[in-house]
Amino acid sequence: MGTDAAKCPACDDTVEEQEKLRLIGDFIDRYKEREGSLIQVLHVAQQTYGYLPLHLQKFIADRMGKPLSEVSGVVTFYSFFSTQPRGKHTIRVCLGTACYVRGGKKIVDKLQDVLGVGVGNTTDDQLFTFEVARCIGACGLAPAMMIDDEVFKQVNAEKVEAILSRYADAEA
Repeated sequence: MGTDAAKCPACDDTVEEQEKLRLIGDFIDRYKEREGSLIQVLHVAQQTYGYLPLHLQKFIADRMGKPLSEVSGVVTFYSFFSTQPRGKHTIRVCLGTACYVRGGKKIVDKLQDVLGVGVGNTTDDQLFTFEVARCIGACGLAPAMMIDDEVFKQVNAEKVEAILSRYADAEA
């Protein structure tokens, strides 16, 4: 005999999902008539949900009365939006000219090895999302990388593991 999820909301993994969709839907209902509200709705949805998977984009499109292609077009155009789950921390390695010639590519290679993921991906433990940037405005500190809003200067492959351990240790 199966369990009836309606009788046991705590046993239903979709309860949290339904609550998130309700919150996003309420926001849409308040702002959908305002010109240019799609980007604000997407920001709220990503903050609430963590990322913008296709089923959430469809929900937003339906609720706002917009074609899915318009919603998906905005999501894929702006780099702030993500269609994949993101890690708690975002690592960005600068590959601008100064950083690249001073060893930025070696940092990327070392991070791929240590994290076990490629550029644009998130670690299995959801701790780090790994990205590259064309310039982070720290050319005098090259090669540089950022984790969240903290800039690390004159990084080399040997410093990578020590830098990452600060974040991993904080989670332990």
